Amino acid sequence: MSNRLQPIVFGEVLFDCFPDGQQILGGAPFNVAWHLQAFGDRPYLISRVGEDSPGRKILQAIEEWGMDISCIQTDSQHQTGRVDITLIDDEPHYTITPNCAYDFIDFENINIPINHGILYHGTLALRNANSRQSYERLANLPGISTFLDVNLRAPWWQKDKVCDWLQRARWVKLNLDELLQLSDISGDIEQQMTWLQKKYELELLIVTRGEEGAIVRSHEGALYMSTPPEIPQFVDTVGAGDAFTAVFLHGLILQTSLIDTLNAAQKFASRVVGLRGAISHDPDFYQPFRAE
Repeated sequence: MSNRLQPIVFGEVLFDCFPDGQQILGGAPFNVAWHLQAFGDRPYLISRVGEDSPGRKILQAIEEWGMDISCIQTDSQHQTGRVDITLIDDEPHYTITPNCAYDFIDFENINIPINHGILYHGTLALRNANSRQSYERLANLPGISTFLDVNLRAPWWQKDKVCDWLQRARWVKLNLDELLQLSDISGDIEQQMTWLQKKYELELLIVTRGEEGAIVRSHEGALYMSTPPEIPQFVDTVGAGDAFTAVFLHGLILQTSLIDTLNAAQKFASRVVGLRGAISHDPDFYQPFRAE
């Protein structure tokens, strides 16, 4: 267990605000860290919240969940992150507030007492130069391997910057639409995956396709596919991709087989679509997956 990689999660913590007035904790990095904590992986979550009521609620919830809050900074100048969500044909559409506290993560206030780990990050939290520079310094530390979770939210991304982050990554997850936006070739999904993986020398490339399931291409060129099981209850798809990613990271940490990890990730994502929002505050929700 001494060689077990420590998960380091970098990025946004915010409130997802739904049309019915519900405000639920969210942000892809936060969701991933929350699930990893439930799986027993004890992640370090690096983020920043405002010195406001939403920020205090976030810190309280994280602490009550048993997570380490030492790497979550507070900001007196910028508000806690917020995303307004509308659901159109059961698919979420996002309006993301700019210049939030998570855009100003300060590297000098990051203190991670480890020398090897998996650094998870998305693309949204790197939209601002402050957090982007902090991420770059963190990613350059020795012993750090990067898992990039691509989330292209217009207008908060530029292709050249995403390509730079792909160059740094060891593992990459993105959805089919994002693969098409980042690929420079035409062809079927296998050809585009092959091109992207070889161009950026990725150990694993993971492409999610909603109801059609996910495909993983290994460094050796082997393809692994999995389709989601029957969904026991459907509420919304918010956070389903984050649930998938959390289980995949858990599999990397435990060094379980690729196909077992992929199947478990699909299964867990199918359970999360039965929640309003991306996470559960009930430890019993996670118990079957911990046991499995």
